[in-house]
Amino acid sequence: MKKIKKILLLGSGALKIGQAGEFDYSGSQAIKAFKEEGIKVVLINPNIATYQTSEGVADKVYFLPVKDHFVEEVIKKERVDAIALSFGGQTGLNCALSLEKQGVFKKYDVEVLGTSVDSIQTSEDRKLFSQHLHGLKIPTPKSIAASSLSSAKVAVNQIGFPVMIRAGFALGGQKSGVARDNAQFVKMVKEALAFSPQILIEKYLHHFKEIEYEIVRDKFDNCVAICNMENMDPLGIHTGDSIVVAPSQTLTNFEYHHLRAIAIKIVRSLNIIGECNVQFALNPKAVRDKNIDYYVIELNPRLSRSSALASKATGYPLAYIAAKLILGKSLVEIENQVTRVTKAFFEPALDYLVVKLPRWDLEKFKGVENKLGSSMKSVGEVMAIGRKFEEALQKAVRMLDLGRDGVTNYRAPTTRKELLHHLTTPTTRRLFALIEAFKKGLSVKKVNSLTGIDPWFLFRLERIVRSEKELKAHRKSIGQKAVMQKLKEIGFSDSRIGKITGYKEGRIRALRKKMGIVPSIFQIDTLAGEVPAKTNYLYATYNGGHHDVDPIGKNGVMVLGSGPYRIGSSVEFDWTCVNTALALKKYQKKSIIINCNPETVSTDYDMSDRLYFEELTYERVADIYEFEHPQGIIVSVGGQAPHNIVKKLDSHHIPIIGTQPKQINLVEDRTKFSALCDELGVQQPAWRKVNSMRDAIAFAKKVKYPVLIRPSYVLSGAAMNVCNSEGELEMYIKQATILNNEHPITISKFFINSKEIELDGVAQNGKILISAMSEHVEDAGVHSGDATIIYPAQRVYLLTEKRIMDSAEKLIKKLNISGPFNMQFLGLSSDVFLIEMNARASRTFPFISRATSHNFASIIVDSYHGKGKLIQIQHDNSVLIKAAQFSFSKLNGADPVLHVEMSSTGEAAAFGADVYEAYYKAILSIGERAPQTGVFLTVNGIENKMSLITTASRLNQMRIPIYSTASTHKFFKSSGIKSQLINKIQDRREPNILTLFEKKKVDLVICVTDVNIKKDLDDHTIMRRAAVDYNVHIMTNLRKAQLFIKSVSSKRLDQLEIKSYDEYKN
Repeated sequence: MKKIKKILLLGSGALKIGQAGEFDYSGSQAIKAFKEEGIKVVLINPNIATYQTSEGVADKVYFLPVKDHFVEEVIKKERVDAIALSFGGQTGLNCALSLEKQGVFKKYDVEVLGTSVDSIQTSEDRKLFSQHLHGLKIPTPKSIAASSLSSAKVAVNQIGFPVMIRAGFALGGQKSGVARDNAQFVKMVKEALAFSPQILIEKYLHHFKEIEYEIVRDKFDNCVAICNMENMDPLGIHTGDSIVVAPSQTLTNFEYHHLRAIAIKIVRSLNIIGECNVQFALNPKAVRDKNIDYYVIELNPRLSRSSALASKATGYPLAYIAAKLILGKSLVEIENQVTRVTKAFFEPALDYLVVKLPRWDLEKFKGVENKLGSSMKSVGEVMAIGRKFEEALQKAVRMLDLGRDGVTNYRAPTTRKELLHHLTTPTTRRLFALIEAFKKGLSVKKVNSLTGIDPWFLFRLERIVRSEKELKAHRKSIGQKAVMQKLKEIGFSDSRIGKITGYKEGRIRALRKKMGIVPSIFQIDTLAGEVPAKTNYLYATYNGGHHDVDPIGKNGVMVLGSGPYRIGSSVEFDWTCVNTALALKKYQKKSIIINCNPETVSTDYDMSDRLYFEELTYERVADIYEFEHPQGIIVSVGGQAPHNIVKKLDSHHIPIIGTQPKQINLVEDRTKFSALCDELGVQQPAWRKVNSMRDAIAFAKKVKYPVLIRPSYVLSGAAMNVCNSEGELEMYIKQATILNNEHPITISKFFINSKEIELDGVAQNGKILISAMSEHVEDAGVHSGDATIIYPAQRVYLLTEKRIMDSAEKLIKKLNISGPFNMQFLGLSSDVFLIEMNARASRTFPFISRATSHNFASIIVDSYHGKGKLIQIQHDNSVLIKAAQFSFSKLNGADPVLHVEMSSTGEAAAFGADVYEAYYKAILSIGERAPQTGVFLTVNGIENKMSLITTASRLNQMRIPIYSTASTHKFFKSSGIKSQLINKIQDRREPNILTLFEKKKVDLVICVTDVNIKKDLDDHTIMRRAAVDYNVHIMTNLRKAQLFIKSVSSKRLDQLEIKSYDEYKN
């Protein structure tokens, strides 16, 4: 190995289904490991919300697409010595494989660290991997690789239905699934081949168990199994959508060690250096005791989402160790970061277990199926630690932040038929269907036959149900210490016990404390207590009788994290949490982070003085506060989740640092806040609090449609809707809430064709210290999380800016804000209307911090300590643009049209010399591309058609064919625009857009409809969904489409700047 002075690290880009924040964690660990060795790190990652792109982490950061052209240009410019392939997920890996194939690494003498490209290619190529394993006499499911529909049909005829279809080189099992008949098979194959050059048709292993091993190997052939994990769900459900338990609970000693030995054998045969993940299918019906029927499903030759889970489950820093190993170090010489005594070759031993639960948020997507399969659909996950499965599972359910206080609290299936459907067909409600089955008296044997779930898990679910039934039958028994202790040991919360017995949560809490029943605080030590742990990685359990650590006391500050990634709360809030915790060191404060998301950097134990991998519920936060006795709690940097428990924390006199609970409540209560704006003379759209449907209809008639309905205390626009008619108003209100005196909603006038402007800032004692104004490309009506955001704002008048700042200063002063805030305004001509305020950090804080070169999170901490200083932002010549990442292709049936309720799963951003260059890079960063083969243009309304004349003319100049249906074609013809006429889908004649998709004649769809007119929207639903299924880029917003075509027509790819962050800012 040559002397390595500079390493290139590829990030994973925007968060999407199948590839989320776990790669921020793994990349950050890798950078730390490399820099400890005195090696400089060059990072390419357009995900501006990640911690790894923060100043001071990597030596150079390029906010560029992880694409061949850009990576080669950075290699050429930076002259890196080596590249690390395994820390950027499938995105980074696929890009690196492509560059190797083109000879780029050889051309610039770049060494590929760790596992060779040949080994990676073998493990990623389904056919080569299967052949390799057969050479080792290791079984794989009967399978045949195919690269076309005709070859796939030959394969299925040989194997027979049902079959599993798996796409090669894909993330999150994209476009994989079970086909049970020919029609389903043909549809799935066509869609899979639109995303991947190769698919594997394999025998479907019904109700086999899915088992995973995380293996680490050094170049000296030392090999250890760090963690094994077991999916509670049988094979056929993607591991990202499964309930996962670590370590495995149902394997015999022989099965465990046999599969471990096979995993190590495969890893050695491929000469893997670093970390990898091996997945097995295990037949539970095979005769046990040294008889085993298993198949190898796949191997990931890189850090994966399972690696992040294994790392957090064991406390073993997999990414950090893997980075050291690819530099040539041995497991024998790397120190165990947890014990600081043992070395990295010790296999972790656990005296607890962890349970991972996924979070889906499918209700956010119109038309999506909630059926689960081998293609991942979840947007986030939680991990709970406990000494019993029941304890960890119930904690995990609460961690999901879905309003459930335990596994027995849910909306039950209404009929037996519905119940059987959720048991036999895996859906997002299956866990609760299992509980309902036991409530209805089904036996473990019956449920096992319906679901394939191992009886070990089912008996424990049944125990939870039985314990609740016993408590309901003998409610007064809760006064007995033994009964209370037993319920707490199997995960029942104070809230749930209160609901069962008819008492309030506070009374149950007081009762158990009086009994002396409080949780024990235990450490994660990787070696089951055999060696003392040196880190403060903690969890709480009722299955213990002592504490492993002493309280920090008044020098501590608790920082509440954001919980699971979900639509509306993602890696952006983790960035703010981590930077806030780190900034506390400046004031000699010890940070205590509470979070439950294994994908985050905040749950890396060396990011804070103490990490509690715990629930963000009132009960657990109060427990930790009462144990630690810190100065107070920071609730304003973790998104909406911490704010949801502020009232309870305040009512129990737990101090909140920064903006006070009374002011937070005033901002979040729509009605109270609107009244405050009226009092201060801050202009807002006409509004009214309504308690009945009659009042809502009367108000809408008065101000004229469209109107916007909004409940209070929501995240990502949940249950917000624009209504254009009385019928829509009635429908959406019924969907949104129970409308009465206790649950009123706010209804306001909605302005069409208005601009949305955001103001992010930090204040101290009612005075603004720093603020930054950005604008949305899309008109109002698209959620800010889905919008394209530009900084600095390009089209905001000075008068508009002054009015915005005047309104902001009035509100900040009146509310006495100390800490972060975010405001959203509508600009309509010269009028400005305030539509939203958050007394917390928003998802744009990392974006604004990078754009301005001021770390807003650090300034938040200054404001908490009264040390903040007024900062005037100096604009440079660069523009920063954020583009939203959507994952519609992973969600079968979902309509990709955007609304006021958020649907994006991530974001990417890029700098440029102007708006067009920055947007071109940003849109490439989220996986889109400039059109080359053809564009289908369909536009409703004469105004929209006229607005697209210039755009269509640019496409003509680029010599890209335009296809359109009759009305749009006629308009274009009269305007001198060349387009080719095609039929509408409903005409059932060819050519239509579906035939163009199949023949790959179109690679961009611009479909502009009035989302507020239901008929126009519905007419194009089939076409929009088909575009997603055929991997065709689709744009449904007029302003965004105009900007996109102008951007790609203004510059060629090779004319885009290749500049690092520091070059833009220095």
